[in-house]
Amino acid sequence: MAELRIVSVGDDDTLLDWQRVHNEIIPTAPLSVEDVRGRVTRHVLEVAYDGDVLVGNSTVRPPSEESAAATVIARVLPEYRRRGFGEAIYQRCREQARELGGDGLETHILASNEDGLRFAKAHGFVELETYLLPGDTIPFVELRLDE
Repeated sequence: MAELRIVSVGDDDTLLDWQRVHNEIIPTAPLSVEDVRGRVTRHVLEVAYDGDVLVGNSTVRPPSEESAAATVIARVLPEYRRRGFGEAIYQRCREQARELGGDGLETHILASNEDGLRFAKAHGFVELETYLLPGDTIPFVELRLDE
């Protein structure tokens, strides 16, 4: 890992980078630019760079009526995995989630993302349920970590 820079989505370039990572890792539920613009008003969205190279993104959702837990999602592009980027992104997400309060942490991972599931379980997350979004064929896995 050279020099990891994590920056908030705050302009068109970072928004497009966040969208690119999301859509590559979750091809079954691609987001439009307008979808991302809506999310950035409700959630903490960040992108991660190794120097100037895009390596990942993250989402932190505050607790809501649906869940008392904050949701943390750390994504790393496949070609940059197993280099410590996911750990750094995840730890930053945990800090942000703590600031938002809530009862524990949740994450949601596409079931076909074996690396992501392995990472979450290695960090103590346990599977709660799997669910399909309308029209999807690959389910998401919801996991929880009680801190």
